[in-house]
Amino acid sequence: MAEGELEPLKSDMLWLKERGIASVAESVLNSEELDKTVAHLLIAARNDGYAQGYAKSATHGVDTEAALAAAKTQFNNVQLPVMDLIIVALQSEDHVAQLREIFPNKEEDEDEDLA
Repeated sequence: MAEGELEPLKSDMLWLKERGIASVAESVLNSEELDKTVAHLLIAARNDGYAQGYAKSATHGVDTEAALAAAKTQFNNVQLPVMDLIIVALQSEDHVAQLREIFPNKEEDEDEDLA
């Protein structure tokens, strides 16, 4: 393979290492859908804990186990729109280019705007 053919591959691998993987992780961890699902799960778990542990709690006698089970199911089946985009990109022939479109490098964009 000629050196000229290796440069784009090196550039792609460097972008994945320095920016791409972190962008995917950040987009999943910062997704509104995940935040809402985790919050709902935490509230259901807390309510179930209160109901199980305190006879005088506001949740005593309420079927908090079913609510917790439903929240767990919701968490296990949460759909993140960004993951749909990532899956499509990874199935693409040039998956790094597709990922770069989903997660543009803000610093590179700023450099281009200044030029």
